[in-house]
Amino acid sequence: MQAKIKFLALAGAIATAASLVAGTLVLDIGRPSVNPEAQAKHAVLVVRGSACAHPERTRITANAEGVINGKRETIPLKLMPLSGPGIYGVARQWPAEGRWVLTIVAANPDFKRQPSVIVSVNGDTADFASVKHADRAPTTEEVQAALAAPALSARMR
Repeated sequence: MQAKIKFLALAGAIATAASLVAGTLVLDIGRPSVNPEAQAKHAVLVVRGSACAHPERTRITANAEGVINGKRETIPLKLMPLSGPGIYGVARQWPAEGRWVLTIVAANPDFKRQPSVIVSVNGDTADFASVKHADRAPTTEEVQAALAAPALSARMR
């Protein structure tokens, strides 16, 4: 009897885990150095959004969030389509002055979660060590914390 209960509990756990993995909306970012097309377009990073159901309905948005002379700025970014479904490059579209982070969000009406990424940038360089992932759009507090974090150049000294 105990073996049957353990088996049913294990089967239930496996079914729950499978349902969590099935039907996923994913947002990945990567280095442009591994994508010649992204390099040719001077991308700072590469973004890939994928969904197992209706991937064509996935929309990716990106903003540069920054502070220049104490004033908060938000700049909507244009994503450059690259070869392959759901793959985009992000080129620098923010000023040289100030402190900047990029917020990237994937949305698809077939999924409740909206995976997102916050990544610090220093000029044309993305700080991949600073990447923060979430299952929803970043909050104002999370963006503020990322902007207040030590800059890439300070951590490399």
